[in-house]
Amino acid sequence: MNSNLSKATAIAGAILASTLYVNAQTPPGGAPAATPPAAPAAPTPPLFSTTKVEGTDNVYIFRYQGHQSMFVVTKAGVIATDPIGLRRPQAVTTYIDEIKKVTSQPIKYVIYSHSHYDHIAGGKPFKDLGAKFVAHKNAKAQLQRFPSPDVIMPDELVDGKKTINLGGTSLELLYVGKNHSDNSLVMRLPKEKIIFAVDFIPIQTVLFRNMPDTTNPLEWQASLKRVAALEWDRMIPGHPYAGGRLGTKQDLADLMGYFDDLSAEVKKAAAEGKCTDTAMKEIKLPKYEKWGNYAQFLPMNVERMCYLANGN
Repeated sequence: MNSNLSKATAIAGAILASTLYVNAQTPPGGAPAATPPAAPAAPTPPLFSTTKVEGTDNVYIFRYQGHQSMFVVTKAGVIATDPIGLRRPQAVTTYIDEIKKVTSQPIKYVIYSHSHYDHIAGGKPFKDLGAKFVAHKNAKAQLQRFPSPDVIMPDELVDGKKTINLGGTSLELLYVGKNHSDNSLVMRLPKEKIIFAVDFIPIQTVLFRNMPDTTNPLEWQASLKRVAALEWDRMIPGHPYAGGRLGTKQDLADLMGYFDDLSAEVKKAAAEGKCTDTAMKEIKLPKYEKWGNYAQFLPMNVERMCYLANGN
């Protein structure tokens, strides 16, 4: 082929391709459509933060990545909760440094919310400062069955209820029954009407996986009713749910409603012989589809409730 002809053919092909592209981007009778601007990326939250709870004089939330703990500053010392140092010792030293920024008072207590390592590992720096560790008696039993060199054994145990009085502040440690674990404590500040509850009262978030470590979802529901009967207005959770806000009694009522709705749908599916695999695929709860982890964990929640419906 003549070289000039080859060049002409190539140029014509390029012009045609360009024309086709422009036409594809051009609405009928108009100029080429502008490329929509990219949505701005969500800002990355800082690695950690310490926040005083609004309306209180001495209650703080320490967050490190996706875990949170509460600490209370009194005239006679500090009451801290979960070290949240699993595989990240820097979280624990940062926690202590943040407390020292607030007060020079010594850390007197560390309270375990429950026995799961992601919340209670890494407490040795607190112990080295002289803190006493407190947990439910079942938590100690669990830790003795599954010991970890990174978890400090509790010095004092709670059965049904224990009150810590320090520097004019009272903190109630309450056992409300089995739920996400068999040893979860609700920590209540009566004066401030605040509770700290970890993992078993998620805010606008579907329950974790297939509710591991749960002996019976009915017991979980019973524990929620006991929390609802307590006097409190705000809840500090162990994870920053729903944008990091505090929980309310309405959030608790919504979670109880979720349990009821989930149970009702699973009972229908079980009666039709659809438990377990078919129910996991078919059951949808549109009322909760905007909750965190809805798509990921709802089928697993259905699975666990199917086991219950089948007598397991």
